[in-house]
Amino acid sequence: MALTGLKENALKLILFGGKGGVGKTTCASSTGFYLAKEGFKTLVISTDPAHSLSDSLGQKIGDEIKDVEGVQNLNVLEVNAQKALSQFKVKYEAQIKKIFDTSTYLDQEDIDSIFALPIPGIDEVMGFKTIVDLIDEAKFDKYIVDTAPTGHALRLLTLPELLDEWIKVLAKMRWKYRYMVETFSGKYNPDEGDDFLVEMKKTVKKIEGLLKDQNKCEFIAVTIPEDMAILETERLINNLSKYGINVRQLVINNVLESIGCGFCRERKKEQGKYINQIGGKFSNLKITITPLQSKEVKGIDALENFKEFLFR
Repeated sequence: MALTGLKENALKLILFGGKGGVGKTTCASSTGFYLAKEGFKTLVISTDPAHSLSDSLGQKIGDEIKDVEGVQNLNVLEVNAQKALSQFKVKYEAQIKKIFDTSTYLDQEDIDSIFALPIPGIDEVMGFKTIVDLIDEAKFDKYIVDTAPTGHALRLLTLPELLDEWIKVLAKMRWKYRYMVETFSGKYNPDEGDDFLVEMKKTVKKIEGLLKDQNKCEFIAVTIPEDMAILETERLINNLSKYGINVRQLVINNVLESIGCGFCRERKKEQGKYINQIGGKFSNLKITITPLQSKEVKGIDALENFKEFLFR
């Protein structure tokens, strides 16, 4: 079976996730090649701090959108979460500090110190916000995301909840300030601090709405026929389901085809056991099997060949 439904015009965001080393980057890159060849303006994005996308394509990529040399309609980007956070702070520094200034008894030095503190996960929030902003710009037809290994990917996809909690803290502080102003003056005029909170709340809803909309977003799990990989895939799919993100397709990568030697026969037999196990655990998913390659899948020609296994 091949990957299906990715050419639907309504579908904008395609995410590949799974355990480290199972071939997510290869699948994401090859899918990018496929959709670009089909005439869709496609952007492949890496959120993995290791950024294997450059190695996969054999071309240097950075935190600016670039054309893939020799492939029409295909662009790539490695999201720099720290840079996205820095840009966020520059853009909203005045609004956030105003909330602290009007809602606490802290002096300016303390406020500056708090603002400089790293908020756990906020850099990843801003990294994902970058992707949502790119989708809003609508310069591409398809946005393919090569996520980091399972734990990081889960954190990334559940970040709307983290951002929402962060906003609630600021909003609670703001509400106390508003109550005091209304109590003593009888009237409260919203300012840039309130505008910031409204905008951030809209961002959270937008991210949540996109991830949970099966017409616009497709999360494809990638695994290999090994026990640890299967367990991690099950954990990933179950956790995504808890957050309303339903996985419908699964790629089983690195499957042996040749049985020309004793080792190969034993290995293929063991893989067959795990493939049957996958079929039982994930019977509701469309499963695509891709064979183990004799060489590392690296560079345009290799990715072009690999896409034939995903979309045959």
